[in-house]
Order: sequence, then C-alpha cells, then structure tokens
Amino acid sequence: MAKNLNEIMQKLPPERVQKIEARANELIAEHMTLRDIRKARELTQERMAELLGIRQDSISKLEKRTDLLLSTLRSYLDAMGGSLQLVVEFPDRPPVVITGFTELDEDNYEKEDKHNS
Repeated sequence: MAKNLNEIMQKLPPERVQKIEARANELIAEHMTLRDIRKARELTQERMAELLGIRQDSISKLEKRTDLLLSTLRSYLDAMGGSLQLVVEFPDRPPVVITGFTELDEDNYEKEDKHNS
C-alpha cells in the first residue's frame, strides 16, 4: 500500500519536518519570477503601478523581460519592501556579496536616460 506525502511527514519528528519545510521554501525561493514574488507579497500589477508611478501595462511588460537594468530591478523590489543584493558564487569559495553598485547604477541610468531622449 503506497503512502502519500502527508502520511510520511506526520510520522517524522517535528525537527525533521521543520528542516524539510525550510529546504523546500529555499528551493521555491531560488526559482521565483518577479511575477511570483509580487504575488507572494499579495500585490497586484495595479498596486505595483501605483507604487512605482507607472501604468499597469508597464508592470506587465517589466515582469516578462529577461534583461533589466539593476536600477529598474532595485526600484521594483524596493516598492515591494524588499532589497536587492548581488551575490557571486564560485565553486572554490564562499559566496561574495557585491557592493558599490548604487553609484554605478545611477550613473548608467542617467546615461541611458540621455541616450533614449
């Protein structure tokens, strides 16, 4: 007789269940789109548009893009109450958090703004 997952989980010690649930949440979080993050924060595209001062159709387009400026991504996540960190992972060392992108981002944004004008 095959057991379902709930039956198996109920028989495990509580600390093991917590570890399994924590790891599952990590795996889910590792693979979320901007749309998934927005929905997890219980925000609509309309509300995000209000927070960012843009139109709803712009939110829809932004969520479908695969190439964003860091400043755009940062603004989107900031509007949700989050923050953006860039982490580099190498096989032979612990992850490294990159700092100092704020100034570069703002400079690039200004250059792109002038270029698109």
